[in-house]
Amino acid sequence: MPATSSGPFHRLLDSIGTVDYVGIQERVAKYGTRSIKKNAKLWGLRTAVTMVDLTTLEGKDTPGKVASLCRKALRPDDDPEIPPVGAVCVYPSMVKHARRALGADSTVHIASVATAFPSGQAPLRTRLAEVKAAVADGSDEIDMVISRGAFLAGEFSRVQDEISAVRDACGTAALKVILEVSELETYDAIRAASVLALRVLRPGDFIKTSTGKTSGNATLGNQQVMLEAIRDHFLDTGVAVGMKPAGGIRTAKQALTFLVAVKETLGDAWLTNTRYRFGASALLNDLLRQIRKEKTGAYQAPYVFSEATGNY
Repeated sequence: MPATSSGPFHRLLDSIGTVDYVGIQERVAKYGTRSIKKNAKLWGLRTAVTMVDLTTLEGKDTPGKVASLCRKALRPDDDPEIPPVGAVCVYPSMVKHARRALGADSTVHIASVATAFPSGQAPLRTRLAEVKAAVADGSDEIDMVISRGAFLAGEFSRVQDEISAVRDACGTAALKVILEVSELETYDAIRAASVLALRVLRPGDFIKTSTGKTSGNATLGNQQVMLEAIRDHFLDTGVAVGMKPAGGIRTAKQALTFLVAVKETLGDAWLTNTRYRFGASALLNDLLRQIRKEKTGAYQAPYVFSEATGNY
């Protein structure tokens, strides 16, 4: 029986409220119609650069490729006014190489997809050991995936207990909890999973849409459901949790529309990379291209920008 038909799921919805699907669709449709003036647009593009988690998650990753990624993260463009990105995101085995490339005191964080990413299908003790090893090697942030099988079976206490255990294993590292929204199927389920995570997260932790390894990724709709869960939790508890949409955001125009949604739902306090990130490496070069266009009035060819990030 799917989670959305189960007694535990309905009891949870009774306590947190259901999602108005039509209302969400109407709300997100308006975000793309906002007029953004030139200075605000340039600010938004630069801010979006600082929010990118530049990622390489391939079996063929090497220390050299990670070092190249780190150079791009520290200096995305020759223009000295372009800031570094928010973080590099790598597998646990690559964390020490990223730390060596970035140095001990870098403003660019290291995020690692521990906990048997992307399936999460490993014993909890194995996932916790992976988290602790990544943190010991220098990871500032851990991206974990929830057990979607447990969630869909209505085992909500198990889902929360596992998030809590990973949170504790992180120590001072921030935790980003990936819901894998494409496998949750409905807005009600996305809200329910968001609330379960939010109840055990700390200020400065995040909830995240996707692994980027499935067919469904971040959309304005599923982000809106998660933003509203964050807002409701903040109003109830005062705990500010961040948001990370991941996958499917490839253009600067899309990124600005996602930021409009953040501003209008959570306010300006969330327009910072300590509370909002893009898991969208391919986005970076289009942000740089649009910044150059705003400053010079002319579009540059894609090959102008070093090390195209579309391969990451």
